[in-house]
Amino acid sequence: MTIINAASPRSTRQGGALLAVLWLSAALAAVAFSIAGTVKGETERTSTAVDDVRAYYLATGAISRTILRMQWGAPWFTPGQPTIDYDFPTGQVHVEIIPEAAKLNINQAPPEQVFRLLTTLTRNEGASQEIAQAILDWRTPAGSRTNVLDSYYLGLNPSFQPRHASLEEIEELLAVKGMTPEIFYGTYTRDPSVSPPQLVQRGGLRECVSVFGAVGTYDVNGAAPALMESVGLPPDLVQAVVANRPFATPAQYSAFTQANPAFARLRFGGNSIFTIRATARYRLPNGGFSDLRRSASALIKLQPAKDPPYIVLRWYDRS
Repeated sequence: MTIINAASPRSTRQGGALLAVLWLSAALAAVAFSIAGTVKGETERTSTAVDDVRAYYLATGAISRTILRMQWGAPWFTPGQPTIDYDFPTGQVHVEIIPEAAKLNINQAPPEQVFRLLTTLTRNEGASQEIAQAILDWRTPAGSRTNVLDSYYLGLNPSFQPRHASLEEIEELLAVKGMTPEIFYGTYTRDPSVSPPQLVQRGGLRECVSVFGAVGTYDVNGAAPALMESVGLPPDLVQAVVANRPFATPAQYSAFTQANPAFARLRFGGNSIFTIRATARYRLPNGGFSDLRRSASALIKLQPAKDPPYIVLRWYDRS
């Protein structure tokens, strides 16, 4: 006689129940890990947001203190001083003081000067010529014979009409035909002169132009190297200027130039409008610093003989 061993209905039900419990446990574990990951992510996000707010108020406080020091003068502030570093109990702030007279006035500059500046930045005459013509078209009143790019802008998606008026913000240049973020903001290039090759920062157009800038001569303490080179200074003299500034007095600058005619396009001082850019890092409870950096900037005009003694022309929460 052959005996067949078969599982009883009861053992089958127990095995199915055990398998269901295992699957349920695995599902609950997955849900728990997902919730834990979400909670951790939201906690880190909240911590980053808190650090961002704290760093922002550090930056704004540093801007206010810098404006006061500029009003007080020596010994708190030296004319031509390019930076100030603050070490507060709650963090550190690096402040840049950039005179607008050290930049090219993008609304008044002749097209050939804009072309030379763009060529210095890009090393590409074709692209520079296209952008210079587009800037001229943008700032020229409507109906002029130089307005030849309207159809280009209307063909974009989304389409728009060029302003055909003076630029109010230099960020408008990002909408001009041929402009790229790399040209406007700057980028990094490889320096083959060092071994191993390293990336070095190449400045952008926004460091060289302003709607409140100058035409003709530029403040030596704040002029960007590309702008100095574009107005005729040889690269070796540009490097010498960068290495020796800030110049504290006109006499100090005159002694440096030694009547060299190449410096005729640079001058000392004469500034009343400044960009003050502050970059802050919040100090953590353990004494270290947050990895997050937050920048803010203000475009101000000093008017010592008036009340108030300064006015804020532009404010940028992020810069």
